[in-house]
Amino acid sequence: MQLPEAHDAFLNWLEVIKNKSQNTVEQYDRHLRKFAEYLEDKGRDSFSFEVSSIDLPLSEGFRSYLYKLNKNISIKTANAYMITIRSFLKYLEKQGIKSLSPTAIDLIKAEPRQVEFLTDDELQRIFDIPDKESIIGLRDITIMQTIYSTGLRISELTKLNKTDIDLERKEFAVRGKGRKIRVVYLTETSAELIKLYLAKRNDHLSPLFIRHNISIDNIDALEDEQVRLSRFFITNMVKHYALKAGILKDVSAHTLRHSFATSLLNAGADLRSIQEMLGHASINTTQVYTHVTNPKLKEIHTKFMK
Repeated sequence: MQLPEAHDAFLNWLEVIKNKSQNTVEQYDRHLRKFAEYLEDKGRDSFSFEVSSIDLPLSEGFRSYLYKLNKNISIKTANAYMITIRSFLKYLEKQGIKSLSPTAIDLIKAEPRQVEFLTDDELQRIFDIPDKESIIGLRDITIMQTIYSTGLRISELTKLNKTDIDLERKEFAVRGKGRKIRVVYLTETSAELIKLYLAKRNDHLSPLFIRHNISIDNIDALEDEQVRLSRFFITNMVKHYALKAGILKDVSAHTLRHSFATSLLNAGADLRSIQEMLGHASINTTQVYTHVTNPKLKEIHTKFMK
């Protein structure tokens, strides 16, 4: 089977049979297109290339090609490309199509992931910055408080519509990675802020959070996706307030999600509950927070180290 045909069949299998999210399918598509570029770079015609010709030197050469394109590529990113190739090979194996065994591809061992989080003082400083009297400032503090109180991923937050939120019960369901649904919970503060923000809005638009640098005269002609906030916008917004608050850490919107997890851990929440609230598929992913802060270890240190 030639690569383009196998490529299309693989993506269709991911979407229809494996029920992978659109983001995942698009990422695999992008990675396989990069593999085709690599073949062209080696003087191979990617359109007529037979997948049975994939061997270990070729796959390892693809990894080297990635580093050649970007010397600063992270181990995580390089591994993501190789995971795509391995998944592609697994698919071929399942279909009985001859190619390299997926077990032949190794991933680079990465250092334990480090997470950045905000202390209670830093959280208070960043939350004090937005001007709650303006609709933009009210929107921004509401976004930050919502992320911090729920642990939402930024991609999950941007997809929210007004009808998704149950402000009376202070909870709502989100579909996270792997299309898995989980329930997240609002604090009293974040629920009240959402109510105030929505009360200030005078539009027909569905997204929970929207752009406000638009002409009110034209708002009725706009559609939802024209005003829905992007991940890039929200991350830059949080960075902006962190700098204004004098916080020198590399703060992003995801830092608020990390802060949610570390706050729960410091308060004594168990790791399994935090895993469920964050929507992690594996407890191993959640365990990174025990490397950041462990109140029990600190308690023991204080008790014995006088």
